[in-house]
Amino acid sequence: MILAIRLSNFYSIKEEICIDFRAGKINTATSRKLSSHIFTWNDEVVLKSIGLFGANASGKSNIIKAITFCCHLVLESHLFNENSVFNFEPFKFDGWENTPSTFSMDFVYEGIEYEYSFSLTKHGILQESLYYYPKGKKAKVFTRDERIKGEKAKKYSFADRLIPNPLDIAHSTSEKTLYVSRGSQMDREICKTVFRFYMNEITLGLVPDSSEASFALFEKNKDLVVYALNICDSDIVDIKAQREQVMNVGPSIVRRPDSSALASASVQVLKRERVRFVTYHAKAPTIPFDLESEESSGTYRLFLMLLTLIDVVRSNKTFFLDEFDASLHSILSQFILDLFHASSSAQFLYSSHDTNLINLDSLRRDQILFVRKQSNSSTEVYSLYDYKDFRENMDAEKGYLQGRFDAVPIVQSSVEVIKKLLGNSEDGLNG
Repeated sequence: MILAIRLSNFYSIKEEICIDFRAGKINTATSRKLSSHIFTWNDEVVLKSIGLFGANASGKSNIIKAITFCCHLVLESHLFNENSVFNFEPFKFDGWENTPSTFSMDFVYEGIEYEYSFSLTKHGILQESLYYYPKGKKAKVFTRDERIKGEKAKKYSFADRLIPNPLDIAHSTSEKTLYVSRGSQMDREICKTVFRFYMNEITLGLVPDSSEASFALFEKNKDLVVYALNICDSDIVDIKAQREQVMNVGPSIVRRPDSSALASASVQVLKRERVRFVTYHAKAPTIPFDLESEESSGTYRLFLMLLTLIDVVRSNKTFFLDEFDASLHSILSQFILDLFHASSSAQFLYSSHDTNLINLDSLRRDQILFVRKQSNSSTEVYSLYDYKDFRENMDAEKGYLQGRFDAVPIVQSSVEVIKKLLGNSEDGLNG
């Protein structure tokens, strides 16, 4: 599970923002009705979901992008070489181009809390640290500071006897590689633990990575998938998965043994197996429809989304998703949130434009984060929970749309202004 995420200097994110899954102290009649939205770990009350709401270009997507970047670096930086350049941009105003970007995550894995952080520029890692709480008290695993001149031993500090031969890993870790990533590949257990958390407990994106993965997820979760499709007014009553052989036909060039200069063309037929999903409808329950080609693109996207989400929920993983509500009816968006809230400890961080979700009958105040673009073009994040004068009997959605929380777009337009921009004046039309 994740307790908190802190980020700075990544695209529109300038100064540090915090996504805090630790619940606020709310004890109202409304919040008590939403007791399924939280769970407890070691006396810490933790949120199961957080929504990011705000105008276009406010920075919601950059928050998800920063988390994705952090995860990929942990899992893949051991593959980078000295010529690698990190694929991101720092905040480009106010002289922040050369300021380090920072990424930090407090998480719990296998019953132990960890604090993992690193900072970097586009050209290399600057700092990295790992702390943990093996007996409820904070203890250092290692710290790293590449800004210190000299040999590796000066740049690193290690806890005694926690990592076997820790400097061996340091000597194999370039400025383009995270120590945790390299240590996991060199079979150091605590580094492997952090690596496994990022690999197994966090899910990014919607689409299963193969048709075989889709088949396995579908077989486990068929009833719930069909039920969810019915919620969005679909008349689909059944879905079946079929394995079938697909012929790939393409040209193949075959060289003649007597002359390398000559070649003859032939047709090469390759067989491969794929999984095909077919749907059956209430109006014609015996007629199959191909889910990918004959159903709407929205239905197919929803199907893939449900395969991933249901697996995340059943495994109590953490899921990050940008534009959660894209192409989804509000009722279905609420159903997906209900999936997470019905779990024991699955977590969901999402961005959304669906103002129907800004509803205190559906979400706690600390589950609603507003994302605002400030006058200097940087991203600011704050919670409805921060508005101490906002009472829970007030209409949160209405307040949001009226601009009370400063997170809605200010659009100044009129028909006459648009006509001028288009060059369509009355004189022009009558001339």
